[in-house]
Amino acid sequence: MKFGILVNEGPYTHQASDSAYQFTKAALEKGHEIYRVFFYNDGVNNGTRLTVPPQDERNIQVNWSELGEKYKLDLVVCVAAAQRRGILDESEAKRHGKNADNIAPGFRISGLGQLIETGIECDRVVAFGD
Repeated sequence: MKFGILVNEGPYTHQASDSAYQFTKAALEKGHEIYRVFFYNDGVNNGTRLTVPPQDERNIQVNWSELGEKYKLDLVVCVAAAQRRGILDESEAKRHGKNADNIAPGFRISGLGQLIETGIECDRVVAFGD
């Protein structure tokens, strides 16, 4: 089965990001395809490389980056939601006159068209969070 994943919550606010990560990992291990993971609303906070949780806690951003690298996942952060929360890649930072970017490895910024395409291309889109 081909899944699309929608993550609407930040990494340390609710269980949604952890649940999305665990679902995605389990689906991949069972041989399913993950077409795309789309981070929207506060879910875009999963895509910042500046998150520094305490050493004895899980690092959800690193978990997503590592899973993305291992399985060549398309980890997409919504551009509008990201900009509102100060998450920028190099080109968006330059475009807005900012002197730094903070997008995590393996993530990319794009628009809502990527979410629409996910719905069209997948057998199921599973949403995590409000």
